[in-house]
Amino acid sequence: MAIGGDREPRLSSRSTVREIMSRYDIRLKKSLGQNFLTDEHVLHKIVQAAELGRDTGVLEIGPGIGALTQALAERAGKVVAVEIDGKLIPVLTDLFRPYDHVTIIHGDILKLSLRELFQEHFTPCRSVHVVANLPYYATSPIVMHLLEAELPLDSIVIMIQKEVAERICASPGGKEYGSLSVAVQFYGEPEIVTIVPGSAFIPKPAVDSAVIRLKIRREPAVRVDDRKFFFKTVRASLAQRRKTIWNNLLSAFGQNLDKQRLQAVLERAGIDPARRGETLSLEEFAALANALWQESEGKR
Repeated sequence: MAIGGDREPRLSSRSTVREIMSRYDIRLKKSLGQNFLTDEHVLHKIVQAAELGRDTGVLEIGPGIGALTQALAERAGKVVAVEIDGKLIPVLTDLFRPYDHVTIIHGDILKLSLRELFQEHFTPCRSVHVVANLPYYATSPIVMHLLEAELPLDSIVIMIQKEVAERICASPGGKEYGSLSVAVQFYGEPEIVTIVPGSAFIPKPAVDSAVIRLKIRREPAVRVDDRKFFFKTVRASLAQRRKTIWNNLLSAFGQNLDKQRLQAVLERAGIDPARRGETLSLEEFAALANALWQESEGKR
């Protein structure tokens, strides 16, 4: 079977999915979080959110049997699909043989050199986007891997677990707001595009999903003296949500920072010691991290 003709089968069709799974003897692997999307309406929303054109490139992660890949190939000028499951590579290779602008790569996205991949495949593209239906278990590592690589990306459009999407998009003060919210919003501006019920997949997952679009910032949201120390400060501030910022910071930095110096740091950053970490904005976390960094650097 191959696609690409005038009356090509839709890979989002449940009957086509079952036919392909039977023909290639595909057994879904729970360890890889495999759920095949079978809702053409959702596919349209994902592709529309990415704002693709013939001069754009797309990196897809975890194409499965290619329902999203097919939709992307119809809109983008270049599609590179990275699949970790070796059993699916022959399937994808067969299905997309007619598409010379689609490249299938067997590999783990967390282990690939993303900069080399971009240089090899996307150099001619006016803009590049990540579009993917991510496995729930690997969402945070993959998202942070993409962001920390500082790639020439315009946007990331991904379908993930609804709960994780809400955490990524959360504002200060809410119960969903945490380290992941700060980390992602440091690099980009996220928004939820649509909620996707479990019935849109084969097999049906136990929870709902959400499509989010993350517009990548040209510069980080805030200026920090040391990026690693900034994220260390964020994690420390949010380590125990019921504790005040004072107690969390003492637990994390108390060996090198006495109470008097911590008080001075918080005053310099303009932060009340009685506040809790989840109430701090990105700007306040930056002020706190910079004050802590300057204090630690000055005492060396």
